[in-house]
Amino acid sequence: MNTQANSRYTHASGDAQAQVQQQYTRPAMLLHWIIAMLMIGNVILGLSADSLPDDWVRPVIDTHKSIGITVLGLALMRILWRVSHRPPPLPRDFPRWERAAAHVAHFLLYLLMIGLPLSGWMHDSAWKDAATHPMSLFGLIPWPRIGLIMNLDSAVKEPLHDQFGALHTWLGYALYALLAMHIGGALKHQWIDRQSVLKRMVP
Repeated sequence: MNTQANSRYTHASGDAQAQVQQQYTRPAMLLHWIIAMLMIGNVILGLSADSLPDDWVRPVIDTHKSIGITVLGLALMRILWRVSHRPPPLPRDFPRWERAAAHVAHFLLYLLMIGLPLSGWMHDSAWKDAATHPMSLFGLIPWPRIGLIMNLDSAVKEPLHDQFGALHTWLGYALYALLAMHIGGALKHQWIDRQSVLKRMVP
């Protein structure tokens, strides 16, 4: 009786361990969904700024900046966590090209999670009126601009402001494309292939 009970317990424990190994860790899940929601919210804020009443534009842009800096910090935390905690492997029955594409897409998403906030920060630091409008994190914590850029001569800084703004815009377009591919791929595996990858990122 004891042998059979121990066997069932060992089998159940093995199943639970295998299930855990097929999922991301809880901190990785939390960071993933928080960053995803913040980035989507920031996209909405960025796209809606031009259509808002004039007295709304500055608060919305300031919130957009604060969310971007928050995403940058969380993305760095997520990268450090990923380096120290190996993510679960993709199912072996996925075609090799799909696994390679998933790895490339994840790498590019990490680059964008860093590149978009940084380009926005550089764009804001090159703003000619930056000195008259101090930057703060959600209106609570004073946040510095990049001094190396902010202290440049205005003749140099103004062209940089336009260039950093264009870079920020194009990185935004790249994010739209990658998010569409990322979500589309997950839904394809969920509904067409019947091999859910969503459960890897859901408790």
